[in-house]
Amino acid sequence: MPIRTIDIEELKKTTGNKYELLVIMAKRARQIAAQEKLELDEKLQYFEGFEDDDEFSFNEEQEQISKSFEKLPHAVQRAINEMEDGKTYFRRPEED
Repeated sequence: MPIRTIDIEELKKTTGNKYELLVIMAKRARQIAAQEKLELDEKLQYFEGFEDDDEFSFNEEQEQISKSFEKLPHAVQRAINEMEDGKTYFRRPEED
């Protein structure tokens, strides 16, 4: 995936502060990564209870599941895309 530059000045219009913008995107990236990890663990947990009789086919299935998760865009990239598209919800605690 090629590297592209991000116009922080354009994105900061949503928050008014570029540092706040970066914190929001970082937190969202951590949320995405944690959710992916939970999904992967849940899918791989299926294979834990089986005996070693047909280990080869299980290893292939586990490998396919792992590779499908590896092909997903990086969590940071997805967080940036969400912010650019205006899909990220954030709020300030002092406004509640």
